[in-house]
Amino acid sequence: MTLHAAEPAAGAGTPAGPRRRVSPLSKRALRRADRRRRLRRDWPLLLMVAPTILVLGAFHYLPLLGNVIAFQDYSPFVGILESPFVGFANFERLFGDPDFWRATGNTLGITAFQLVFFFPVPIMLALVINSLLSARLKLFIQSVVYLPHFFSWVLVITLFQQMLGGAGVVNNFLRTHDLGVVDLMTNPDTFILLVTAEGIWKDAGWGMIIFLAALSTVNADLYEAAAVDGANRWRRLWHVTLPALVPVIVLLLIMRLGDALSVGFEQFLLQRGAVGVDASEVLDTYVYYEGVVNGDFAYAGAAGLFKGVVGLLLVLGANKAAHLLGQQGVYSRS
Repeated sequence: MTLHAAEPAAGAGTPAGPRRRVSPLSKRALRRADRRRRLRRDWPLLLMVAPTILVLGAFHYLPLLGNVIAFQDYSPFVGILESPFVGFANFERLFGDPDFWRATGNTLGITAFQLVFFFPVPIMLALVINSLLSARLKLFIQSVVYLPHFFSWVLVITLFQQMLGGAGVVNNFLRTHDLGVVDLMTNPDTFILLVTAEGIWKDAGWGMIIFLAALSTVNADLYEAAAVDGANRWRRLWHVTLPALVPVIVLLLIMRLGDALSVGFEQFLLQRGAVGVDASEVLDTYVYYEGVVNGDFAYAGAAGLFKGVVGLLLVLGANKAAHLLGQQGVYSRS
C-alpha cells in the first residue's frame, strides 16, 4: 500500500500552485450571465428611461448624420444624396473668413469672462444659504433666487431695458438729478458686462440648487468634530464644506468648458441690433445668419461641426486633467 504525503496548504510557507486561467469563452459566458442578471433586476428602470433614450436618439444623435453637408456643396432642393462632395472646401472658406474669427473671439472672450465672474456665483449663493439656520428663510430665499430661471430671455432683456435703458428707471433718476445718463443697453464696450449680469440674474439661482444638493450630503458629524478640534466657521468652510463641493465643481466646470463655444443664442440675437455685430456676434448667431438667413447650409454646417469638435476636445482634455488631479470627472478612468 502506497502512502502519499499530503500537499502543503497555500500560504503555509510553500508557494501556491499556478492559478487556473479562465478561458475567453468562459469570460464571455460570465459577462452574458451578469448582463442577464442585471437586466432582470433593472428592467423597470430601463423601461422608465426608454422614452428619454428614444427622444435623444431621434432628436440629438440621428441628426448628427446631417453633418455630412459640411463636406458637400449642399442644396436643399436636391438633398444630401445628390449634393456633390467638395471635401474641405467649406472649412477652407470658413477659416479664411474674418467674420468667423471675430465671432469665435467674441465667444471665447465671453466664455472666459463668465467663467471668472459667473461660475463662482452659484457656489457662493449655496454657501450663504446653507449657513442660514432658519429652514423657512432658506426655502424663501432659494425660491426667490431661482425663480428667474423660468423667465424667457425676452422677458429678462425687457426687464433690464426698463431698468437700465435710456428711458429706464436708473437713467430717469440720474436725469432728474442732473447727473447725466449711463449707456449700458446700447454700449458695445460694456456689452460683456451686460450679458454676464443678465446671465447671473437669470441662472445663478438655478445652478445654486446643484451645490445645495451636494452640501446636503455632508455628514454633520464632520462639522461637530471640526468644532471640537477648535476650528472656527471659516476653517470648517475650508476643510469640510469646500472639499465636499470639489467633485461637483470639477464636473460642472468640465461641462462648461465643453460648452465654451455655445454661450447662448437667443440672448445675443435679441440684443444684436442694439449693440452692433462687432460686439454681439457669437458662433451661434453666426451659424444662424449664414445658414438660415443666407441659405448657405453647407458653410454653416462646417462652422457648427467645427464648434462641436472643439467642444469635444475641450471635454476630453478637461476630463483628463481632472483625472490627473485625482477627480473622477465626467466619466471614470477606463
